[in-house]
Order: sequence, then C-alpha cells, then structure tokens
Amino acid sequence: MDIVKLTKKTFENFTGQKRIIGKSVLGSPIYSFTVVKTGYPKLIVQSAMHAREYITAYLNLKLMERFIRCGRAGTVAFIPLINPDGVEIALKKDGLYKANARGVDLNVNFDARWASGKSNVFERGSENYVGSAPFSEPETKALRDFTLLFAPDCTISYHSKGQEIYYEFFQDSAKKERDFLLAEKVALSTGYKIKSTPFSAGGYKDWCVEKLKIPALTIEVGSDDLSHPIGKENLYTIYSENKCVIEDVIKHLLGE
Repeated sequence: MDIVKLTKKTFENFTGQKRIIGKSVLGSPIYSFTVVKTGYPKLIVQSAMHAREYITAYLNLKLMERFIRCGRAGTVAFIPLINPDGVEIALKKDGLYKANARGVDLNVNFDARWASGKSNVFERGSENYVGSAPFSEPETKALRDFTLLFAPDCTISYHSKGQEIYYEFFQDSAKKERDFLLAEKVALSTGYKIKSTPFSAGGYKDWCVEKLKIPALTIEVGSDDLSHPIGKENLYTIYSENKCVIEDVIKHLLGE
C-alpha cells in the first residue's frame, strides 16, 4: 500500500485524538494523530514535507505505533504527510520531485528569514522555489496554524537523506546551548552527526526556533549512499536508528 493510502487508512482506523489540520493545494486532507501520555512535554513530529522523501512518512507512522505502545510521558502530535500532493507526484510521475502541486518547496516557505537562503530560487519548479510570500501555501499555513494551536515544547522534522541533525537558526547563546544539548542527545541515540546549515532559511525548524523560541530539530534519515526516493526496503534500518528518538527527547526535556 502506498503511503498516501496508508496514511488515510490509518486515520480512518485511529481511535485516539485525530484531526484534519488543513488541505493541500489540490484539496487532499492533511492528517494529524495526537497520542497523550502526560501533559508535558508536547512534541510535534512531522514528515514528508519534501515529496520524494516520503520514506519519512512511513517512519512517522512506525514511531507513532511505538509511542502508543512504549511511551511513558509526554503528548506527541504526529503529522506524517504534510505534502500529500507532492508525494503523489513523486510516486506516479517524477521520483525526484520535492515541491507541492504548485511548484513551491514547502520547507523554504516559512516566515524565518524567508527568501534569504543560498539555494533559494524564485520561479516555480520541482525544488527550492520560495513561493510568492511566506506561508503562501495551504500546507505551510496548516502546519503553522496547528503548531500555534498545539503550542509544542519541541518539534522534530524528518527529512532524507544524510544521517544528520540540524538544530541552529540564529538563537541567542543560551538557547543555542540548550538546543545543542538536545541535538547531542539525539545524535547519541541515532548515531547521526550534528551539522550546521548556515546558508539555509525559511524552513519549519527555522521558524520554530526563531519565532516560537523553542528547540526544533531536523533529522535527515538514510545514508547518503542511497538514492532518492529511498525505498521501503530501507525502512527497518532507518526505524532501528530512530526508534528511541521521541522517548529520548521527552526524557531530556524532563531533565532525566
């Protein structure tokens, strides 16, 4: 079953808190699943913002299953498929496609030093187009509005590939140290390396760090030796590397 159908079926069968947080350019629903163990801390785990990176949506659903079974503390909102239209394009037409159905790269469409990234482009295409304005796209608006409503203490964005962790975006020194310690915890958990991305801007992680002042991580899964789109045969390895991330982040935020 492809990931678009699987996410829809999971939503239909899910008995916990769930909602449609918005709709895509072409009217596809964007689903969220919230699993509550305790009131604090609250996390958002979102994925498949880049269409060809839909392996992260499979990962998201598996992490949700694990948290339902094994989680002891925290509340986690899982948003596996933030770019359903783009994923359909990647599945059926162009396996290397990254953008949404309107040719906007969603992860450069947030209001975080928008349009200042080194790789940004200013015409519609399969990747890196910033859009006509911050939050010009229904998908980024939906994630923004849900994030503001949910008020997370931390967010995790799953992308592929490279086995890297990004945490910086113009924090002051105290928050940078706070967020580095969290990234270090996840690096120990996954075996991934922490990396700086000083020439990128406009991402969801960037917006969470700069505007909401909360720790936010981007985790790039899958070896650089793999080709886009990463096949489902690699899911077990990727899941094995990331299966403890949510619990470890929660423990760190709780000071454990």
